[in-house]
Amino acid sequence: MAYNIRKAAVIGSGTMGGGIAALLAGVGIETILLDIPAKDTQPGDPPAKRNAIVNEGLKRLQSLRPPQVLSQGDLALLRTGNIDDNLDWLADADWVIEVVVERLDIKQNLMARLAEMIGPDTIVTTNTSGLPIASIAEHLDDSFTRRFMGTHFFNPPRYLHLLEVIPHPNTDPAVIDYLINFGRRRLGKGVVLCKDKPNFIGNRFMSITGSQIVNYALDHSFTVEEIDSLTGPLIGRPKTATFRLNDLVGIDVAVSVGRNLYPRIEDDPARAVLAHEGATALFDKLLANGWLGNKSGQGFYKSVKSDGGEREFWSLNLETFEYEPPGKPRFDSVGKHRKVEPTGERIKLLINEEDRAAQLLFHLHGFYLAYASQRVPEITDTIVNVDNAQKWGFSHEMGPFEIWDAIGVEETVPRFEAAGYPVAQWVKDMLAQGNKTFYQRDAGGQVTGYYSPQEGKYVPLARDPRAYTVAALKAGGKEVARNAGASIYDMGDGVALWEFHSPANAIDADVVEMGYKALDLLQSDFDALVVGNDAERFCVGANLFMVAMAVQSEQMDQLDKTIRDLQDLAQALRYAPKPVVTAVHHMALGGGAELLMSGARTVAHVELYAGLVEVGVGLIPAGGGCKELLRRVLNPVMESHPNADPIPHVQKIFEQIATAKVSGSAKEAREMGFLAPSDRIVMNRAHLLGEAKREALHMADGYVPLRAGKIYAAGRDVHAALLIGIEGFIESNYATEYDAHIARKLAYVLTGGAVAEPGWVDEQAILNLEREVFLELVKEQKTLDRMAHMLQFNKPLRN
Repeated sequence: MAYNIRKAAVIGSGTMGGGIAALLAGVGIETILLDIPAKDTQPGDPPAKRNAIVNEGLKRLQSLRPPQVLSQGDLALLRTGNIDDNLDWLADADWVIEVVVERLDIKQNLMARLAEMIGPDTIVTTNTSGLPIASIAEHLDDSFTRRFMGTHFFNPPRYLHLLEVIPHPNTDPAVIDYLINFGRRRLGKGVVLCKDKPNFIGNRFMSITGSQIVNYALDHSFTVEEIDSLTGPLIGRPKTATFRLNDLVGIDVAVSVGRNLYPRIEDDPARAVLAHEGATALFDKLLANGWLGNKSGQGFYKSVKSDGGEREFWSLNLETFEYEPPGKPRFDSVGKHRKVEPTGERIKLLINEEDRAAQLLFHLHGFYLAYASQRVPEITDTIVNVDNAQKWGFSHEMGPFEIWDAIGVEETVPRFEAAGYPVAQWVKDMLAQGNKTFYQRDAGGQVTGYYSPQEGKYVPLARDPRAYTVAALKAGGKEVARNAGASIYDMGDGVALWEFHSPANAIDADVVEMGYKALDLLQSDFDALVVGNDAERFCVGANLFMVAMAVQSEQMDQLDKTIRDLQDLAQALRYAPKPVVTAVHHMALGGGAELLMSGARTVAHVELYAGLVEVGVGLIPAGGGCKELLRRVLNPVMESHPNADPIPHVQKIFEQIATAKVSGSAKEAREMGFLAPSDRIVMNRAHLLGEAKREALHMADGYVPLRAGKIYAAGRDVHAALLIGIEGFIESNYATEYDAHIARKLAYVLTGGAVAEPGWVDEQAILNLEREVFLELVKEQKTLDRMAHMLQFNKPLRN
């Protein structure tokens, strides 16, 4: 059977169900969203009344922050209804996902109804976070159960990378393989294959290991702040750490998951951590008080306004149950090692110290790593799945087996066991065979294999052919050129990669220099060029500190040259004789957005936050950003309709730049003009560089270079209209006088210098205006104040 998901249905419109439906619509799948009919309604009542629950769920979804919908246009693919009147809509659905309340009887009844409605090849999955998959459909025949399994998304589905796929014994292997590939390629998920065991991988570890940390804190009189300072970024975990994570998840949810898990894992000795007397009393009191975390406004933390009006997060004193102002926990071991890189080495040093913090971290890792060893192969077949579940589901930098390799397996097994943390026998067998690590690595440090407890030996690590990483290219000796800010790599097949690694991936002289080097090599040695990197952010723009220093040292001629060089580089990339493809992700701000637009084609990860944000530091875009948005947004209208009114299109560009608007996704970036209709959006971040390379190779075959054209200069009448709008913003208190001053300068540039007659001008004319206005503004004191404030506080100043 060749499966193909074109139409899907989600049953259950809560936060999770609505989020899954929005994700499916976001990747272009027609999606039905159903829930129970509203109370006190009857069949035949108006749909608005009958479907009040699902419609309210969809409305709530649209208001959530961060946004769950990739683009408002996706909502056109969502159709709402209820399970009493509209279950027949699912007859031609290719995939049905159940996301209803976590009660086995309700899920079983729903499956029985679905079995009578759906087509013979419809895939059905449950999003249960821990109920037995086999039990949910045990009363149905093979024709249904062979295409039934679990697909556990993590909340919010748009942002969390992990998707647990949980088959049961009768699930057709073809369905399993299809959903794994669909999850990776179409939905962009990191998929792990789990066994049908209580709470699978992610929630099993969250409940067990999270409880152990809370218990230790109570037993050893740690404060909430102390625990979160030790169990967050210090050891490669998010800032939510331990107690703040409970607030985020919801204390009622966390308690429910843990207490439901306890009776279902009788054979797991570690379940005792779920029944700690002190922790039970603590959580019972929180529940009784209604202190459920973020959803109720307080839990282990509470937002309080300081005397100065600033928002502070006060933490709960676990003994007095009073909230206390934030402090700064200090530990000698942390002060000694907190800056050590990489993270694995830092953990190794910390757990070998003697103070309270070191003892906590030793016991945390002893329990965590030993527990991980005991769960393989019980809950999943491979250590890789366990590591990936922690990284993809909870944003940990390293999984437990990766940490264990870093701190030394052979050295720590005796210490862990002496502390009361039994290590699985297969780990000892591995060591006895002379294998010192869980992962095999090549000479460059790249993982090539992992230890399999079932086979008692290393097995090759399957590689995703679409995944490319800079680390792998570097380890493979593919670096062609390098300086302090950027490198050039040979990606193979005639494609080069220009990668920048300057601080914060900001544009500086080294980055620009290597950009020109990449163009030279493109001419002589390569057929295509990709511009991208593996950093957290694509590029945050120009190095603001260097700009400020140039002004203060009165090196204006040098600053002028720097801007010209950046403009010329962007133009040279766009009009290169061979294709240049920009591969962009996460933040592309200011000059980063200008680099985004400098290629002949862009391949963007769906989570792209692009914007020309220079007004926040008292400037305007000067690396070609104004020119490019005019070319992309205004030009097509004036070319196809010469008599069209340019005002709404110039105003769109003006408002985006003047308000420093940033896209909420790659789809929104396309709507704003940063991406062209021909540019591609990929869902899986790991595939970005690989897909950019594929696009570059496709373009290289018979490539016809782009040619610089003209830009429509809307002239003085449109300029006058923009000025009137600016005055309105001042009168409405939406803008300061200095905001307006910058906006007037921007309006001048966007209308071609407010030329007397509208018409077409060379691209260079707009570039010259950008640069001239930038150099005027950068010398003004209020701009210098904005720049200094941004450098000091990392947020804009409104002066």
